[in-house]
Order: sequence, then C-alpha cells, then structure tokens
Amino acid sequence: MTCPVSPDDGTSAAGTWWELAVSADPEAVEAVSEILSRACAGGVAVEAPFELLDEGLAAKVDPSRPAIVRGYVSALDAGTANRAVEQVERELGHLQAFGLRPIGHVQTRVVHEDDWAEAWKQHFPVLRVGRRVVIRPTWREHRPERDDVIISLDPGMAFGTGLHPTTRLCLTGIEQWADAGLLDGAEVLDVGCGSGILGIGAALLGAREVLGVDTDPVAVESSRANAARNDLGGTFAAQRGSLPLAEAREFDLVLANLVAGVLLDLATELQDVVRPGGRLLASGIFVDRERDVARALGSAGLRSVGRRGEGEWVALEAVREHR
Repeated sequence: MTCPVSPDDGTSAAGTWWELAVSADPEAVEAVSEILSRACAGGVAVEAPFELLDEGLAAKVDPSRPAIVRGYVSALDAGTANRAVEQVERELGHLQAFGLRPIGHVQTRVVHEDDWAEAWKQHFPVLRVGRRVVIRPTWREHRPERDDVIISLDPGMAFGTGLHPTTRLCLTGIEQWADAGLLDGAEVLDVGCGSGILGIGAALLGAREVLGVDTDPVAVESSRANAARNDLGGTFAAQRGSLPLAEAREFDLVLANLVAGVLLDLATELQDVVRPGGRLLASGIFVDRERDVARALGSAGLRSVGRRGEGEWVALEAVREHR
C-alpha cells in the first residue's frame, strides 16, 4: 500500500499539494478521471500526449500514446492524502476487471503551488479544433488566421483543456451549430462545465446567454475566471450544482460532456432542461456505451439526430420534440 505522506515530511504547509498521477490508455482516461475526481478535492487534469508543431505555436494530439491523469490533494492533512491514494488504488483495481487497455499504478509527489503553477503550463499547447476554434492557453502566443475564434484559457486545476477527444467532439459540434445559425441569440446550458471551455466557445460563437453548472467549486471559479479572460462577464455565468437545476428552466441548447453512466442517470433531467425543439449535445461516451446512452435519451424524449466520433469516443446530438 502506498503511503505518500508522513506527519514529519515537511509537506503540511499551506499551498502544498500531493499529486496523484496515473498513466492511462485513451480508452480508460474518462473512467480514471472520474475515479481521481472522487478522491481529489483539489481537482483533476488530463495531460494528453501531443507533438508541438510550427515552432511551438501549435500541436497535434497523438492518440496512440497514453495520457497522464493527475489529481491533487491538499497536504495539510496527511491522513486525508493517504486515504485518497488508497481509495484511488482500490478503485483502479476494480476498473482493471473490465479488461480496459493499460492503466498504470498511482505515482505520487509533492507539488508546491508556485512550482506547480509553472510546471502545469508545459502540458497545454495552442490547439486548433474544427475549422475556426482555437484554444490558446493564456501563456502561449498564437498567430490568428482570418476567421479564428480564439478561446483564451487558463485551466488551473479544473478539467477541460481541449486536449481530450470528448472536448474536441463537443467543440466541433458547437461550431457546426454556429454554422447552422442555431447559436445566434441562443440560451445555452453547460452541465459539468469544468474550465468553462465549451460554454465559452458557445458564447464566442454567438450564444446570447450561457449558464455553466458543476459540482466542483474549483471548476466553477475556473469557469468564471476564464469567462472574464474572454470578456464574457455579461454572457457567461457559472454556479455550483447539477441537474435538476435549483430553479426550473429550459434552454435552446444543452451541452453535457460527462461520462456514459452519468448521462444514463440524468437522461430525464437532461430532457427537462431542453426547450421543445431545442438540442442536446452529449459527449464523454465510450463507443461500447453508445447504444445504451442513445436508448436512454430516446426513452426520455430526446430523438437522436446526429453522431460524431473520434477514436473510441462518441458524441450524440439529440432534439427534444415539440409538445
């Protein structure tokens, strides 16, 4: 059993974190991220393998190599940190029983906040998604092309950088909504907003109002900060929570980049927040769960109208029929 923290190891000062890192095949990234998110109150991030291009101004993701999923636990309480590692190791062992492709062991290290803030940045390049959308980390430069829609992003400790296929599938879908005029003046809900990347993309592409909700307070603060970086303070709002919303409301378009199990659980609640004639874009679906999710959404009254895939991942688009 790994015991990363001892009472006298000097890591109990504020601003110090324990990082739990797990190497995972792309097939297993979403499941590993979910396991770490349950144990790591400091947030979870995915470091996708990529190759820098154009003198470091762009990048290409390499889906053949494993990603690194990192979770963070405060080092203020050694017992809490140790229990987090034990929980992750136990749940990863259960996950292996599903026969997924390689998942590594938990690696731990002490990360001081100042060091972490700089080390974090090397993992996130400028990334073009779809035809027009460009994700630019705030510390990197980008030479924009004529029609570029640039999302300036500082992910902090919130999940959502554009490097994962599920995020790219959503951004591509949002761009296609914009091309079809569906975003013009639309009200949009982003369920599980993370860093705010999807909702910000929708706002920059024409949405009139975007609401992001997330159960993680770190994600909510990250979304708000990133909205401000993109001058969207009057368009994008984020709040802590999930479905059903605290105040019943319907939206023209709903984004749900979650995982298949959560989408199954929330199918009816997702239907409730889509305005009749409105659309849902659901992602985070491993291809083996596609049929289950499509069936659940259909049973809830959301008719499938589109599908996008990248590698082993799928995003489904559905419309709520008029009453």
